[in-house]
Amino acid sequence: MMMSNRSGFCFMDPAVRANPASSTLSTVLCKGESLGRLWQMQSLMTASPKKTYKIQKGGPGTFYPFAFTDIMGLEKETNRGVGLEDLKLAMKGHVKDAYNFNPLSPLSEDNQDYIKNPTLKDQVHVLVCVVHANSVKILGNDCLTKMRQVRLAASDMEIPQLAIITKIDEACPEVQVDIKNVYKSKYLKEQTKALSVELGLPEYCIFPVKNYHSEINTNDDTDTLILSALRQIIHFGEDFVNSQ
Repeated sequence: MMMSNRSGFCFMDPAVRANPASSTLSTVLCKGESLGRLWQMQSLMTASPKKTYKIQKGGPGTFYPFAFTDIMGLEKETNRGVGLEDLKLAMKGHVKDAYNFNPLSPLSEDNQDYIKNPTLKDQVHVLVCVVHANSVKILGNDCLTKMRQVRLAASDMEIPQLAIITKIDEACPEVQVDIKNVYKSKYLKEQTKALSVELGLPEYCIFPVKNYHSEINTNDDTDTLILSALRQIIHFGEDFVNSQ
């Protein structure tokens, strides 16, 4: 599949949030893990602006053949959050794990956290934009401009892109009652179309997802949406890797 047999996904979010999309995916894939283990994983995922995570599969030392890089903090102000040039470097694989982005000082080549000769395993293979279902139509112009610029940069690198609309149950009462109403919801259809227009992504590349936040047990209908999005992310990533 690729060097180190691992596909890399970058989750780009317009703002810091309490429930990263990657932690929700980990909850689904780690059904056999203890709640303490999942809580620890989610806590770590909010600890650093740039960190790559693997998800354990089965016994110790065995992981799923992909990794998540969660980059939080695309703030609406252009001088806050992660800068565009740093995001480009991250996608190209020049940024080491646990590097703390500084919006006022982009990563330079002489920095110890700069990877001079990144390999395929260091690079991002899929860019995933994560947007709260209630915020699609109220994203500021600065934030949207930055997200579009990142998308254009990814396109120049031939990196495929998708989007995830999260917390759909909080945004839509009928979905909160029954998650099976997700594709019947007029509100979510409007949000999907709006995001498609704003980011320039086709609607079939935008996936609705319900986050796990207070649930003790997983739910098959919730998992179906999450795993459907993950399946497409993996397919896009494999296509990118195979084209290199």
